[in-house]
Amino acid sequence: MAGLIPFNRRGRELMNSGFEDFYNVLDDFFTPRSIDRSTFKLDVQEDEKQYIIEAEMPGAKKEEISLDLEDGRLTISLKREENTEETRKNYLHRERRAFSMSRAIYLADAKPDDIKAKLDNGVLTVSVLKQDKQVSARRIEIE
Repeated sequence: MAGLIPFNRRGRELMNSGFEDFYNVLDDFFTPRSIDRSTFKLDVQEDEKQYIIEAEMPGAKKEEISLDLEDGRLTISLKREENTEETRKNYLHRERRAFSMSRAIYLADAKPDDIKAKLDNGVLTVSVLKQDKQVSARRIEIE
């Protein structure tokens, strides 16, 4: 008789009223993120001659990455498709997953012809040379 516990409807309603979202937030906070669950991280460095962008892309292959520069906006995109298939005695197990993510950086004085990119140990390094700045300010004489 001591093993019987009455069903608590009020407690069940609390679990469906938003507390599960709170627990999901906690799980997201304490669980390390991977490239599959969030976007990739970028570091941007600048000196007088160039920009150096480093993007962390663990496990990415260069065929999955695309770089585009349009109107001073450098876009780094990653598109990955994964297929898994296992065949054992009496069953067939298949999983398919596809995702894509991208980041864009505005580089006002980027030189479109001299961009170099290298993928090494999960880090994409992009170096973008700067153009000579055109002087766009000038003093106007009043007549």
